[in-house]
Amino acid sequence: MNDATGPDPDAVLVIGETLIDLVTTADDVREMPGGSPANVAVALGRLGRSPVLATTLADDAHGDAARRWLKASGVAVLARPRASGRTSTAAVRLAEDGSAAYEFDLTWDLDAATLAEADADPAVVHAGSIATVLDPGAAVVEEALLAARGRALVTFDPNARPAITPDRDAVLPRVERLVAASDVVKVSEEDIQWYRPGVDPLEVARTWAASGPILVVVTRGGEGSVLVRGDETLTVPEVPVTVADTIGAGDTFMGALIDALVSLGAHGESAREALAALSMEQLRWAASWSAHAAAVTVSRPGADPPTRAELVGAPCFRN
Repeated sequence: MNDATGPDPDAVLVIGETLIDLVTTADDVREMPGGSPANVAVALGRLGRSPVLATTLADDAHGDAARRWLKASGVAVLARPRASGRTSTAAVRLAEDGSAAYEFDLTWDLDAATLAEADADPAVVHAGSIATVLDPGAAVVEEALLAARGRALVTFDPNARPAITPDRDAVLPRVERLVAASDVVKVSEEDIQWYRPGVDPLEVARTWAASGPILVVVTRGGEGSVLVRGDETLTVPEVPVTVADTIGAGDTFMGALIDALVSLGAHGESAREALAALSMEQLRWAASWSAHAAAVTVSRPGADPPTRAELVGAPCFRN
C-alpha cells in the first residue's frame, strides 16, 4: 500500500447499476446478483479494498439478495429505492463457448442525493456500463466523474449495451466525454468495435489516450490485453483457463486493475502524475494481476470474483 498522506487509498467510490442476472441453463433459471459496476465493487471488496457502491435497488426480494451479496464482499451500499418498485434484471443467454448475451429489464434513475451521502474525498472514483449512458441517471454520473477529476483516480469502463442504448450516435458523444475526463479507461475490443465500427481498436485506443486519460487498456478475451500510454504500447498475454462462462470477467479485470494501480501509488490528487511515472514493467504487472483475477472468474459460473487469498499462488501475487 502507499503511505502518502491524503485520502485512504482503499476508499473507492463505484457508481452504477446493480441488477439480478437470470441465467437460463438446461435444468433451471439461476438468479445471481450482478451488474457491471456492482461486480467491480465486489471484486475490490474481495481484494481487500473498501468500496462504496452508489446504486439503485428496490425494496424487494431481488434487492435484498443483492444487498446481502454486496455486504458479504465488504461493499458498503448507498441506494435509494427505485421509482419502478422493482430491482432491475438481465436475462442471460450463454453460448457454447461460455460467452454471454443480455436482455435487460432496467431503468437507471440515480439521484444526486444518493451520491451526496458518499465520502466527499475518495481516493478512486469508478463508473461504467449502463449507468453512464442511460438517462436520467447518466447525467448525475457524468457530473460526479467530472467533479472527481484532479481529486481522485478516475476510472471508466464504457461497456457497450446495445440492447439498452441501440442508437450509437446518441450515446457516443457522452462516452467520449467520459473517456476524456478519466485517468484510466478499460475497454473490451468488442465494445470498441461497437462504438467505432470498422476502425482498428488500437487506433481508437490511441485516439482516446490522446484525449485525456493517462492509460487505456484494451482487453481482448483469450488474446490478453494491450496497454496504451501516450506513444507507448504494451501487449500482455492471456492466462490460460477452462471457461465456465464469461459473466463478470471484464468487471473483475477492472476491479483488479484499480487494486493494482492503487497499490502502485496511483490514487488521490497525485493519481495522474503517479500513473505517468510508472514503468512499463509496473504496468505489465498490473495487467497480469488483473488477468489472473479475471481467469478465476471465468473458471466458475456467474460473476464470482476471487478473494486475494485465492490469488496467492499466482506468479504476479503481491501482498
